[in-house]
Amino acid sequence: MHHGQPDIAITNLIIDGKWTAAQGESRYDICNPARPDELVGCAAMASREDVDRAVRAAHAAWPAWSKLSYAQRAAYLKQIADALVADQDELAARIRLFTREHGKILKECEIEMSRLGDRFRLAATYADRLGREEQLPGPPFDTLIGRQARGVAALIVPWNWPLSILGAKLPQALLAGNTAVVKLSPYSPLASAQTIRRMAQIVPPGVINLLTGTTIESGDALVSHPLVRKINFTGSVEVGKHVMAMAARNLAHVTLELGGNDPAIVLEDAELDAATIQRMVTATYMSAGQICMALKRLYVHESRYEELVSAFTAATARYVVGDGLDPRVTMGPVNNPRRHEAMRDMVAEARARGAEVREVGTIADEGVFARGYFHLPTVVLTSDHSLRVVREEQFAPVLPILPFRDEAEAIRLANDSELGLCSSVWTRDRERALRIARQLEAGYTYLNGHGALAQDFRAPFGGFKQSGIGRNLGYEGVLEFQEYHSVSAPQGWLF
Repeated sequence: MHHGQPDIAITNLIIDGKWTAAQGESRYDICNPARPDELVGCAAMASREDVDRAVRAAHAAWPAWSKLSYAQRAAYLKQIADALVADQDELAARIRLFTREHGKILKECEIEMSRLGDRFRLAATYADRLGREEQLPGPPFDTLIGRQARGVAALIVPWNWPLSILGAKLPQALLAGNTAVVKLSPYSPLASAQTIRRMAQIVPPGVINLLTGTTIESGDALVSHPLVRKINFTGSVEVGKHVMAMAARNLAHVTLELGGNDPAIVLEDAELDAATIQRMVTATYMSAGQICMALKRLYVHESRYEELVSAFTAATARYVVGDGLDPRVTMGPVNNPRRHEAMRDMVAEARARGAEVREVGTIADEGVFARGYFHLPTVVLTSDHSLRVVREEQFAPVLPILPFRDEAEAIRLANDSELGLCSSVWTRDRERALRIARQLEAGYTYLNGHGALAQDFRAPFGGFKQSGIGRNLGYEGVLEFQEYHSVSAPQGWLF
């Protein structure tokens, strides 16, 4: 790929089982965030008419799909999982394309692509449990409580981990009996579109449909479409509120997984050996910090503050920053100029207001670094909780580290946010860890770990407060795509 001009990837929409160009063959360009002057590919630009066609195709496919048994739909999920890795050369090409359009390192793209099928296999294991109806014998009545699929599900996926996040929605939607219209983020749609194409080839036409594009108009057309009965959105708080307002027009059910500003509390008895520090560092800087459940605020007991800062900074300094295809590189660029500018503004404000800012790590290639959306991994040492780098989600390789005096203050500071996605507690004391965890306003709390590598994907995932509504993943994630259905008869008639 480094020799000559790499191939330009061209991707289409998927409507009713067909890989089809957008209306008027409209497309837009995707460039490499490590080399912004390098064109990686062109994605289809969906129009309102394309959105309508995709939704109607999903609606037409829904009756037959919903009539299948859970076991039959689970079999399709397993076939999808197999198909995703059936051609290893094609998979390797998709992984390289993903790195070039997204920016994150090849190893992370390999993990996301190669393990996607695991999400489908895990969802398939819920089929037997879903098939059981609850029986309530009389008096006063004999009643069955079951569930039914909602209908067409609009699944809106962000750019940061698009396939992992799709894997937390699509298998659940399909197993529950819904058909799907997937809308990818405009920022890194190429490899994801090719991957979804492989999925759509397994199921009947119309069961999985795909939209790409940059316009707000097409997104609004999807979430306000009268045939869409379920919307599952992952993205920013601001856009999530807009989606919810649009969904209200048709009273479509929403699941929203929005931003996070995840606190970690390091208690005075925490183990701070090299392995523990590395878990913290990885939880912070994986994908250049562009993960909703990344560690984003690190609160450390004052008695361990200097020790932790020293060890954390030393471990972070080992990062090599550059093009994600370079085998020496351990952290790539941020994905787009908006994120790059927002991060630089946050760091500049912290520095101007007296925080100590440490930018560490090695630059693999100065020329590439100067052109791309790069930033060295950064630690901000402060006790000023009003800084934007503390108050707001950075979504970048920047971490504030702040001291606290006692457990009560740590809990108060951790909860002092409009967001409440994830959190973590680091201690040797099991009972204390659980006591603190149960006081944290977060949808998921990790103990002595944090983030994607500490998460049990069998458990439901989502947030408190402005981090969202509802849950993805787990058995509970399937239930989000269904509505309860009660059937009653006179006592003694059903049972």
